Amino acid sequence: MALAMEISTLAQAMQLHARLLKSGQEDPTHFQNLSKLFTFSALSPSGDLTYARHILTNLRTPNSYYYNTMIRAYSDSPDPTRSITLFLSMHCRREEQPGVVVPGPDKFTYPFVLKACSKLRNTQMGKQIHGLILKSGLISDRYVNNALIHMYAGCGDSSLALKVFDEMSERDVVSWTSMIDGFVDNNRPIEAIKLFELMMESGVDPNEATLVSVLRACADTGALSIGKKVHSFVKEKDLSMKANVGTALIDMYVKCGCIDDARRVFDETMDKDVYAWTAMISGLASHGLSEEAMEHFELMKSCNVKPDERTMTAVLSACRNAGWIGKGLYHIRSMKKYKLRPTIQHYGCIVDTFVRAGQLDEAEQFIRKMMPIDPDVVLWRTLLWGCKVHGDVERSKRLLKDVELLKMDSRDCGSYILLGNVYAATGNWKEKAKMRELMNQRGLVKTPGSSRIEIDGNIHEFTAGDSRHVEAEHIYAKLNEMEENVRREGYDPKVSEVLLEIDDDEKASQLLHHSEKLAVSFGLIKTDPGTAIRIVKNLRSCEDCHSFMKLISKLYQREIIIRDRIRYHHFKDGECSCGDRW
Repeated sequence: MALAMEISTLAQAMQLHARLLKSGQEDPTHFQNLSKLFTFSALSPSGDLTYARHILTNLRTPNSYYYNTMIRAYSDSPDPTRSITLFLSMHCRREEQPGVVVPGPDKFTYPFVLKACSKLRNTQMGKQIHGLILKSGLISDRYVNNALIHMYAGCGDSSLALKVFDEMSERDVVSWTSMIDGFVDNNRPIEAIKLFELMMESGVDPNEATLVSVLRACADTGALSIGKKVHSFVKEKDLSMKANVGTALIDMYVKCGCIDDARRVFDETMDKDVYAWTAMISGLASHGLSEEAMEHFELMKSCNVKPDERTMTAVLSACRNAGWIGKGLYHIRSMKKYKLRPTIQHYGCIVDTFVRAGQLDEAEQFIRKMMPIDPDVVLWRTLLWGCKVHGDVERSKRLLKDVELLKMDSRDCGSYILLGNVYAATGNWKEKAKMRELMNQRGLVKTPGSSRIEIDGNIHEFTAGDSRHVEAEHIYAKLNEMEENVRREGYDPKVSEVLLEIDDDEKASQLLHHSEKLAVSFGLIKTDPGTAIRIVKNLRSCEDCHSFMKLISKLYQREIIIRDRIRYHHFKDGECSCGDRW
């Protein structure tokens, strides 16, 4: 039976199916047409999974292609559970009903169902399927192993992913990339970088996906030298600067404190999409270049690139960092023009802008009356932080009673710490102790402050008071020298930053041993005079460290670039790019 197979809509597919059923023929052409029909129904954007499953259910002798296609379609759907259910049905019917013609899983079946496990973060099911793969004898198949790596990494277990990776006899670029990506996604960026270096040594050339993954790792750690090597590889191999690689390079340079390099990459990137524009706007905003960020936003719109939610977060961040309350309110209201609905993150930028400007009344009214969505704990915490910074003790006491932050999220460590600090700032050490006790009772542990610095391609990480480094003796000796020098310039430790009931000398000692000061000390020892020192910190910089860095940049004639949890600080000649707003 000759049939035209130009299927472009579901209606056409259903008409064809009706004709096939009516013909009653089962020649090779019939099965070829039915196969194409089924593929269209299961995988095309205008297909219908219910209809595809109907075809599968009514097939007399379905082969593995039909099952695999259906399992694949379900794994890509909003409900990947159906992929696992069909796989189990396929497996169990074959096991329990030998007379039933049901194909067994093959090397194409397992990757699709493992993808469903990954999306559902169902490690237990993934392990069971791993067991079936071992029994089937397919464990040596590279395609299946790559899927196992992706599944374990996607479920948050990069250690099991690494075990599969290590046991592979042959690895391709997908194997390496899946493992590198898994490390990055599971907050193990340093290991991702080391694995990338091993991959290059093994002679396997990275593809675009590999480069994007390792650049993410470089961005997370501040590993500028590795990021530059990746950039050189892109140029050496004459890879076109496509938007995905360009965006990753922009983000890497931004997060390593090299905004000029980010600009150059942005200018070289071809066919800039919304992600490339957003990366550049966000980078400019975070480095305190709010005017330039807004210029890029206007240029983006003139190029007919529609902003998305992340773009608007970057725009509102630029307004926040510059203290532009009016502009911030204008842009959040303009989101409906782009058919975007403001999220809690967008409203958070507005609240933070009010708070930084000391307009606590306006911030509270915005949260209580102006926001069309319910505030979360982060918004109230922002306002409470503002009370601490601006010394509004009465408002903080009222908020503690009225908002009841602890009931909003009993697992939120940040709320307990902030509340304890508010109590300590008012001299209420008893209530601060209660907050600490509550944290202990609920098993909550404060994230320790840490700072990373890259020297000659190696990442060195410090925590407050850290003495584990092999050069600790030299680091502390240099730090003492630095303190003596800045004190002669009028530096006075801001002991009010230490919210512990100890004497001022002990507080000053604690401040001196903050992680970013240790990192800067190490940087001064290990880098040439006049070179910039780049540091990545996981928490917000304290006021004392901020003052200290301004003086160090002047005395030692170094540019010090610190990326904290909030923004970037370029310390140079005794000044900071943030204008003391952070």
